[in-house]
Amino acid sequence: MNGKVYPWGHGRRFNSYPERMRTLFGERVQKISVDAGFTCPNRDGTKGTGGCTFCRNDAFNPSYCHPKKSISQQIAEGIEFHRRRYRRAGKYLAYFQAYSNTYGDVERLEALYREALKTDHVIGIVIGTRPDCADDDRLDLLQRLSRHWHVVVEYGIESVYDSTLARVNRRHSFADAVRAVENTASRGICTGGHIIFGLPGESREQMLAGASILSRLPLASIKFHQLQLFRDTPMADEYLKHPGDFHTFTLTEYLDFAADYTERLSPSITIERIAGETPPRYALHRPWGPRYDEILRRFERLLEQRNSWQGRYFIP
Repeated sequence: MNGKVYPWGHGRRFNSYPERMRTLFGERVQKISVDAGFTCPNRDGTKGTGGCTFCRNDAFNPSYCHPKKSISQQIAEGIEFHRRRYRRAGKYLAYFQAYSNTYGDVERLEALYREALKTDHVIGIVIGTRPDCADDDRLDLLQRLSRHWHVVVEYGIESVYDSTLARVNRRHSFADAVRAVENTASRGICTGGHIIFGLPGESREQMLAGASILSRLPLASIKFHQLQLFRDTPMADEYLKHPGDFHTFTLTEYLDFAADYTERLSPSITIERIAGETPPRYALHRPWGPRYDEILRRFERLLEQRNSWQGRYFIP
């Protein structure tokens, strides 16, 4: 904090998700991940099999998440877990995280979402999904729920370049992502996106150019993820065969890149995460070392050293 108040209403040098949630709800709000047993059209044969080449869902599913447990049981166990770790949280969002969480019958989706919403201390839901799994029927359901609860849809955008999306076997285009984000936001639903830095074939300049491309979309929030190579994935095999096609960031390089990207990003977009984490047992390479909280502190310190902030070089 430097005494200056930025366009997002506080003194942190980027539009911080925790600060936004405190503004909306008056206190800390914590996400609780749940696994409802979904799959995705890129796994069940509808569009393809095998999934995205980088994907390994068990690398980020918390231990209490398991589709054999009910949604309410997972939330109860998740709240207990987070109360030990984050004692300040008093309100929770049920985060449907694993795979594509709008990929199912609308009636089943509504039952699962409502089971989460009727749980004590849960004030809303966050739905992680693909851009090609959100048609009008599913968005109509989420729009109805958003009249009474906080509802967020987070789309895996991953890249703004179709050549990259094809290479990692996403089996949707960036135009699909644009349509999904615009259709969702037009209904008054809070809309987020995920982007991965370091996918094969993308230069630093291409990745940085993505900041202005995404800034044109009605995104309320965004998560940054550095490419993490997980064992037993097609991308890990590709890396071992063609390592020259990949740029694996050191932590110092990544923080510098993330700061450059943030300077180009619209100040209206809340940044929810600046990097991803994974248990070391899944990683092809040794993780950076510091926990996310320390990485975030270093990121903010770098912005201070630069005397910079989110959107400094953003051109509307």
